[in-house]
Amino acid sequence: MESEIKNFYKDKTVFITGASGFLGRVIIEKLLRETEVRRIYALIRPKRGKNIQDRIAEWKTVPLFEVLLKAKPDALDRVIGINGDCAEPDLGISAVDRKLLLQQVELVVHSAATVSFAEPLHVALDINTRATRCMLQLAKQMPRLGAFVHISTAYSNCVIHHITDRFYPEHLSCNVSQVLQLREALSTDLFDRMAPALLDKFPNTYTYTKALAEQLIETEAGDLPVCVFRPAAIVASHKEPITGWIDNLYGPIALLYGVAMGVLRVAPVNKQAPSNFVPVDGCSNLALAAAWRTAEESEQRRKNPAVPATATIYNYVPTGENSIRHEYFMRAAENERTDCLLPQCIWYPFLHTTKIVWLYKLATIFYHLIPGYLIDVALRLRGQKPRMIRIYDKIHKNIDVLQRFLLESWTFETPNVDRLWQCMSPVDQQLFDFNLNSLNWEKYLQQAFFGMCLYLSAVPITEETLKRSLQKMKRFLILHRLLQFSLICIAIICMYCL
Repeated sequence: MESEIKNFYKDKTVFITGASGFLGRVIIEKLLRETEVRRIYALIRPKRGKNIQDRIAEWKTVPLFEVLLKAKPDALDRVIGINGDCAEPDLGISAVDRKLLLQQVELVVHSAATVSFAEPLHVALDINTRATRCMLQLAKQMPRLGAFVHISTAYSNCVIHHITDRFYPEHLSCNVSQVLQLREALSTDLFDRMAPALLDKFPNTYTYTKALAEQLIETEAGDLPVCVFRPAAIVASHKEPITGWIDNLYGPIALLYGVAMGVLRVAPVNKQAPSNFVPVDGCSNLALAAAWRTAEESEQRRKNPAVPATATIYNYVPTGENSIRHEYFMRAAENERTDCLLPQCIWYPFLHTTKIVWLYKLATIFYHLIPGYLIDVALRLRGQKPRMIRIYDKIHKNIDVLQRFLLESWTFETPNVDRLWQCMSPVDQQLFDFNLNSLNWEKYLQQAFFGMCLYLSAVPITEETLKRSLQKMKRFLILHRLLQFSLICIAIICMYCL
């Protein structure tokens, strides 16, 4: 049996934004490895003195592309960089490149975003919202367009706690057109000062501007063949092209990395809340399958104009019996702490959690600040620059931003993802697998934890470094137990004296 999805992508020209990002690169790798796509135009901005072709050439050294380049050494020749920046008006694309895109592009994947929760509102709005409007305007001029995939987030509507596959414009304090007009009319300073009023119940600028972008899709896409993909927090790869690959410290991986370093020791976490994260290769497969399905639905509407043009929304979140909770995730991490070692760790990894925010704040004094000051004093005495308190300031700010997502629970309905899976052939289900119901979480988390250590460690992981790390871990464990025993003795003496 042939693959319908592979046939769909054969000789197609695809335009991808966010091409240098985590998900963007995985989508590009999958297209090049599994399909006979004609060309991929990748929106990339020059960075640190490197032009866009230099940045694409650097991918040859990235582990993600090893499998692809062994099988197809010239595969990256099909990736053409488009000089642009989603923070710029009209995406910063030149007139020549714009003309090229309009003439050739048949499929669009808009995955560009700033995912920082602490981004100033004007920056998040420009990249996450205004750029989406620019992409829609560009797509409307593409005569050959077959599908437009807008990559959002499962938390774009986090002001409510049960999320279905529909738009939620009613939760915005001001409609998207008015917000964009304010951005144009006001100074950056004044606009950012309006953030609390505009965000209203939204916890950060990321979720707010992604919600605004969804409203743009709802109100301005018109009859474009468009769909919205809402993945949960995206983490390490499950199977493709290699297990455990990750290139960033966001979401749950950032917390886990802090624990593995022996730096993060207490956090506000509701252990019974669902752990809503998904593997990046599943996201890539679903995005590509969604584009195929969107093009098919568009063709059906063309044959039957009575069918209304609506954007299909795909919520991609673990649900049902195969979902896990923070407690399971933390227990799995604890079981792996002696196997997944960071050579540069500074203490034995452990994490205490509480749902009580004031108790967490109090605990940071004893678990973070006092040890941090002691280490900084020791560094000063050795003539080195103190750094621990600066690190803890950053950690605490990040946790404050993440706190709501660690303590609260959200549930999701995923009927469109289920329908998409059912309409795929067995061949396509194997080639473009995104089925979370069959995911073995225990095995996957082992791979993810090892991938975090392998790909994110500042020190290369070798047999020798692992051996030294294990020896260091044994010493840290002895010191950790001695410290615990000493503190218990001090507490008993203090209680006796009182």
